Amino acid sequence: MNIRPYRDGDFHPLVDLFTDSVHGAAASHYDAVQREAWAPRPPDLESWRERLSGPRTLVAEADGRDLIGFISYDPTGHIAFLYTSATCQGRGVASALYREAEAALMSSGVEELYTEASLVARGFFERQGFRCESEQEVRRRGVVLRRWLMRKTLV
Repeated sequence: MNIRPYRDGDFHPLVDLFTDSVHGAAASHYDAVQREAWAPRPPDLESWRERLSGPRTLVAEADGRDLIGFISYDPTGHIAFLYTSATCQGRGVASALYREAEAALMSSGVEELYTEASLVARGFFERQGFRCESEQEVRRRGVVLRRWLMRKTLV
């Protein structure tokens, strides 16, 4: 596995990975209507271009070509996205991506990280030392999704 900065050529594989991950891994926590609202098929590519224009994104690739995960974060310590391929879940991809992002944020002086974790991701973030601050309900395309606001102090 290689972790590197996002490049323009990663755009379509990243959006596909996100969509497949939501419809696969999240099936045990969100129903089909919720998953379609969260990750519509076909995806809204213009929205994705906007979402990826601000935060720093790192990708994990296998064999130098297959995208198997990604994380996006901004200088405030907000982790916006952390997704892995359904075929690679439980193999350390998310942990490796997270460690890279945390190290970069710590070295830039960030003292606290936060994220809005899905029901699927909550356990992962708890294992990384995050604590649940509050449960949230968000609307995506008119459908309510539950998630958790989580924080981790680095200092």
